[in-house]
Amino acid sequence: MGESGDTGTRSAGRPRSAEKDAAILQAALELLASHGYTRMSLSQVAAAAQVSKSTIHLRWKTKADLLTAALAALRMADAPPASGNTRADLIAILDDFAATVERVRGMALIGTCLAEEAHTPELLALLRERTVLPRRGLLHEVLRQARDRGEIRPDADLEAAVSALLGPCYADYMAGRSGHPGWAEAAVDLVLTGLRPAAG
Repeated sequence: MGESGDTGTRSAGRPRSAEKDAAILQAALELLASHGYTRMSLSQVAAAAQVSKSTIHLRWKTKADLLTAALAALRMADAPPASGNTRADLIAILDDFAATVERVRGMALIGTCLAEEAHTPELLALLRERTVLPRRGLLHEVLRQARDRGEIRPDADLEAAVSALLGPCYADYMAGRSGHPGWAEAAVDLVLTGLRPAAG
């Protein structure tokens, strides 16, 4: 949780408890997802993390400080080990993405950050910086390597391909089809088919 100290406020002359930090940040994310930014409070975070409200204030001055620290500490882009097999690597990244989104109630977090964009834009900015763009970067790198190996067209729009790979996760959630087996394989096969070099 290295970034949390950068965003939060350290107490003078008092060692920080990493265990308390982790509990507070996790409680903040869970309440953000379940209650939304406006309806959650630092008192609720303190109760969920089993710490005093003063313990939170020693670390973060405001609710916005706390939540931006929690989002900064969130990680959704731990890359699965690369195998060099384009299809397998893309599927592994998508499966890991979906599992992480489910674990942290990511869709609710996204919805809350979008809803708060006009009033607390740093929430969405941090979610994008810390989770969305790194995950896109993993997929882009696999596709770039595949392009270098001649597996996909040299003129392929890799950013559009990345969006096409991630899109079904969001669309299926909205359609009530979230988590259906084989979605990642289907998305990868569809995209790779469209990216193959023309025959001859």
